Amino acid sequence: MRMLINVPETVVADALRGMAAAHPELTVDVEHRVVMRRDAPVAGRVALVSGGGSGHEPMHGGFVGPGMLAAACPGEVFTSPVPDQMVRAAAAVDSGAGVLFVVKNYTGDVLNFEMAAELAEDEGIQIAKVLVNDDVAVTDSLYTAGRRGTGATLFVEKIAGAAAEEGAPLERVEAIARRVNERSRSFGVALSACTTPAKGGPTFDLPPGELELGIGIHGEPGRERRPMMTSGEIADVAVDAVLEDLRPSGPVLALVNGMGATPLLELYGFHAEVQRVLNERGVPVARALVGNYVTSLDMAGCSVTLCEADEEILRLWDAPVRTPALRWGR
Repeated sequence: MRMLINVPETVVADALRGMAAAHPELTVDVEHRVVMRRDAPVAGRVALVSGGGSGHEPMHGGFVGPGMLAAACPGEVFTSPVPDQMVRAAAAVDSGAGVLFVVKNYTGDVLNFEMAAELAEDEGIQIAKVLVNDDVAVTDSLYTAGRRGTGATLFVEKIAGAAAEEGAPLERVEAIARRVNERSRSFGVALSACTTPAKGGPTFDLPPGELELGIGIHGEPGRERRPMMTSGEIADVAVDAVLEDLRPSGPVLALVNGMGATPLLELYGFHAEVQRVLNERGVPVARALVGNYVTSLDMAGCSVTLCEADEEILRLWDAPVRTPALRWGR
């Protein structure tokens, strides 16, 4: 197994220790698996808390900081965090203004965040929740009932995080998060399978010379397999799948996301093709982000996420953010 690890059993703890050493602006509780912004709780501010299985870095720990998440709860690889992690995080970052849980639509995440919300409310913490379910590829999968939560998670956490940073009340932050999710759609493509540390081999079988259209971020099956296609052909399929469902009437935010093993050279080339398709379809791009943000360990591939933008969404997207993975403004 060619992986830069010690042993599979400590891979998450080792990564958290490294994150703590690299980012002193964060508080990293390795034992209890919680990553927090060091200045939390911030008086008078709603706190965003998210989390999920490890292996999707920089989501979610890399999105912790001013203008985005107050805390993140990493589970084991491709495994939901447990309710105790979310309750601990919520209690640590709550300033009295309430906590918004951002939950990707995967069965384990949904169940554990629901239980955590009940436990946190029993402790007097005001909790709101938003479910991210942006993937248009399939309705149900191995990990979820309904649409999967993928790239739109970044849009929700950034834009709602900016609203919270401005001092918006919990009800407003929740409403903005829901609006961003409702206006976002994603479609992913796998060129290779990923390898989990515990298994030490591919998580699914993808023969050489084939790709999977509509893949999930855990390697869940997509819509179909085809012989390898060009970047332009993949962009045609992915963007059209998103637009068929989203049908934006104005400009969009565009995320071209790598699945972990696709270099920026390829991602920027793919973004050029995505831009071409959107131009041909008459959809203007207001903002674009290209890189590895919502990954699947060492999977080669990409995803496209579009969010129909309005003036408020664009203003909040442009607002300052300072996290390990996203940094702009001030």
